[in-house]
Amino acid sequence: MDAPKAGNLPGILFDHARRARIGLPEAVFCEGKTREALLALLRRFPRGSGEAILFTRLAPEIFANLPEDVRSGYDYDPVSRTAFGDRMPKRPGASVAVVSAGAADAPVAREAARTLLYLGIPHTLFEDCGVAGLWRLTGRLPEINAHSAVIAVAGLEGALASVLGGLTPLPVFAVPTSVGYGVARDGAAALTGMLASCAPGVAVLNIDNGYGAACAAARVVNLA
Repeated sequence: MDAPKAGNLPGILFDHARRARIGLPEAVFCEGKTREALLALLRRFPRGSGEAILFTRLAPEIFANLPEDVRSGYDYDPVSRTAFGDRMPKRPGASVAVVSAGAADAPVAREAARTLLYLGIPHTLFEDCGVAGLWRLTGRLPEINAHSAVIAVAGLEGALASVLGGLTPLPVFAVPTSVGYGVARDGAAALTGMLASCAPGVAVLNIDNGYGAACAAARVVNLA
């Protein structure tokens, strides 16, 4: 196994061999990094660089204040706060359904969808399928079941994961979001509800971790 190569950026050591080991390339979590570090990284991996790197949690106000020559090298989405220059080659065949409970879950659901786009994995985004109006979900089940795996994104009590887990035979990856009033506790209630689900075999990711859910689904469909 190749050792990670040392980068030429101070304090940053890229895991260039990650894709060879696990089939998923390196990604950059932007939240908390200095503007200088982000600018150096973004200058290194624009469109045409030959290396696919995904930037997550890249705030719109930070991206908007970058030089135009840097911004023009990226496909950026302000809702999901994701950016990439090059993408991985498209992978035909297996696909993933990303199902969200409500419009407030869009940043997390779209982070998952954008990660799948970057990874070259076919996917469909099904938004506003909350179980308070169950017909919104059941009416889309045939389309959802045409995929190879499902990512369920929900806040509040997180019931979407259990309902989907009881209606589809597909692998379900549940993502609680930090959406809801009071006792929802910034996603803690949804996380607890998903972990306590009576639907067997539902895998649960961390709060707001759309990126992680997409990577989990990718590991499954890459073996299909």
